[in-house]
Amino acid sequence: MAKSSSCPHSPTVTGEAGETHQQAGETHGRITTPQGAPVADNQNSLKVDARGPMLLEDHIFREKLFHFDHERIPERVVHARGYGAHGYFETLETLEDITCADIFQRKGERTPAFVRFSTVAGNKGSMDLARDVRGFAVKLYTQQGNWDIVGNNIPVFFIQDPMKFPDLVHAAKDEPDRAFPQAQTAHDNFWDFISLMPDSMHMVMWIMSDRAIPRSFRFMEGFGVHTFRMVNAEGKSTFVKFHWKPKLGLQSVLWPEAVKINGADPDFHRRDLWDAIQRGDFPEWELGLQIFDEEFAEKFEFDVLDSTKLIPEEQVPVRVVGRLVLDRVVDNFFAETEQVAFCTQNIVKGIDHTDDPLLQGRNFTYLDTQLKRLGSPNFTHLPINAPKCPVMNFMQDGHMATRNPVGRANYEPNSWGEGPRECPHVGFKSYPASVAGMKERMRSPSFADHYSQARQFYISQTKHEQAHIRDALGFELSKVETVAIRERMVAHLRNIDEDLAQSVAQILGIDPLPEAIPPASPVRQDLPPSDALSILKRNPGTFAGRKLGILASDGSSADLIQALEQAAQNEGAVCQFVAPHAGEIKLSDGSTRKVKEKIDGGPSVLFDAVAVVPSAEAVTSLKSMPAALQFVADAFYHQKYLGYGTDAKPLLDAAGIGSMLDDGCAALTDQRMIDSFVMACRALRYWPRA
Repeated sequence: MAKSSSCPHSPTVTGEAGETHQQAGETHGRITTPQGAPVADNQNSLKVDARGPMLLEDHIFREKLFHFDHERIPERVVHARGYGAHGYFETLETLEDITCADIFQRKGERTPAFVRFSTVAGNKGSMDLARDVRGFAVKLYTQQGNWDIVGNNIPVFFIQDPMKFPDLVHAAKDEPDRAFPQAQTAHDNFWDFISLMPDSMHMVMWIMSDRAIPRSFRFMEGFGVHTFRMVNAEGKSTFVKFHWKPKLGLQSVLWPEAVKINGADPDFHRRDLWDAIQRGDFPEWELGLQIFDEEFAEKFEFDVLDSTKLIPEEQVPVRVVGRLVLDRVVDNFFAETEQVAFCTQNIVKGIDHTDDPLLQGRNFTYLDTQLKRLGSPNFTHLPINAPKCPVMNFMQDGHMATRNPVGRANYEPNSWGEGPRECPHVGFKSYPASVAGMKERMRSPSFADHYSQARQFYISQTKHEQAHIRDALGFELSKVETVAIRERMVAHLRNIDEDLAQSVAQILGIDPLPEAIPPASPVRQDLPPSDALSILKRNPGTFAGRKLGILASDGSSADLIQALEQAAQNEGAVCQFVAPHAGEIKLSDGSTRKVKEKIDGGPSVLFDAVAVVPSAEAVTSLKSMPAALQFVADAFYHQKYLGYGTDAKPLLDAAGIGSMLDDGCAALTDQRMIDSFVMACRALRYWPRA
């Protein structure tokens, strides 16, 4: 390709207006459209004013996203591995004052719902416990049409402009020349891209935290991510952010547990959701809203249209207005979970979009993705996607059409008196926001602070959670072979927390510390910790919905096991038995219990707490079984609450923990100790042991 002195060929990454990071030592041909036209700006989509809406005429963005959307046949490019369930949304509070959305007009009304949870980076065959963002997509079949809240379990995102979405996903996915690693980001491409995109630093803190390895879909928050509008009957607009709060509280696993769970049961999250619904332990979330007006948005420290930022709950409390309950599994995985199509553009009257550029880009790309993946514009005819209210229009034909206009007229207006008509009084109306400004590609200067909220997130964590972030960064970056990329990330971390940067540098053997990357906007040191950003500071105080793994055997004490079962039932927890053999075990009184897992297939990482109560005779053989020793040792070193019967002490000794028992370990000698042990499990982990 001939070079031109007027067009630089070194690839660049623009963090915001006026800030450019150049990859030193590399020269390549210029980026072009598929038609061969050189691209001047590959970082920003075309907008009206820096904070204004995107323009449909942005052919460069549309062509780039169009190609990306069509990369997989028929698997989703992202969110490929997912699991869904049916349920309902119940309105707990009417909101006539802020929205005319029909779903919020009648307290106590239940609206059918379908929810799909997913990982992002892995393909369909990947494992559940990858360190990854989790999708949390909700389809509400309202009386005025389908409303999709298409979010994640993290309230912020990696990028500010949708122009960068294909680059982000390409970098995060398996490397194209070798097709690995799968379902993880511990590789050069991902961290190379991230280290060149300072707007990703807030999200980096979240994905390196325990939020990225949830214990269960049932113990996971969901967020709408973007700022939306609610519009009332008088046309007044209010800004809103959507939150799904799990009734059972938040819970995650430790990284060593995640690795072992993926080996023991790669379908762990799927199985957990299926089993919970099948036994009637229906997962439930509260829908909470952060509601604020234009005045707050103008005074807030950051831009509410920036998807890499959040609003701390201490500044705008979350108002609970409804609840979501999942009470039915799918009849057919492919027909429902695989064919369900979520689109951020699917909103109803009373809900509206804002000029968040990432949201605007999603509104375009989701519809295009579903068209390609499901093979037809008629994907709304599929039962899982079809609204449960009347559908009337003149759209016709196309691949897989199951309904068409009836009669002579297939257009509007017509003088035949046939077909539906527009409804100005009840139909959807966009909020008439004022728009003015230059048409250009740029990043708003109000999006320029990339480190302050990343720092706020980090200082909001407990010391244990901070250690997990440090270790996660050290682990992931240790898999990066290019030293310059490691150093570049440490240089970013110095803007977030100096101790964190030094700790990660020590793990990676980086000495001396690289200079901090000059921030485009001063890093604020005055943002206070937010307890809402921590999992451990919001311990749910319940063991409900959790699993107590009982290592038992033939001859185990029936009285002890019955007392454990009753105590767990009182807490709303589930008991599952692990034994030396499959089938059933016969207890000391002749009664039997069904074995859930054989010892070499049921490691303690599958449970939230464990009780070790084999008979004295069984302990003799268990002491020589590596799986049994690992079961006990892992439970201890993963900070689980551990109860043990009087006959089990030799097994604990053989596992190397007998002399280290602490207050998180309980001798189950009588009813009082059993009740006390199960109640202690409400803390979920015995953190002092860490």
